Amino acid sequence: MNKVLFFAHLRDAVGKELIEINASGKTVGELKEELTEKYHLPRMETVMTAINEEFASNDEVIQDGDEIAFIPPVSGG
Repeated sequence: MNKVLFFAHLRDAVGKELIEINASGKTVGELKEELTEKYHLPRMETVMTAINEEFASNDEVIQDGDEIAFIPPVSGG
């Protein structure tokens, strides 16, 4: 199983801060597509992804037990 953490507008869209799913063997890109369809997530193409607190590309393969975080870009002023 994997913990998936959502931040900012993604947390609002999902309605939860974290979910637990089996994402083992999927790439980050595949997981993004799956979650976008299930939760109608906006702007996932601009979202940074971290696996076990290390930034990851869309091609990285998720292992069992990994914690995945989706972090939208932050604007400030």
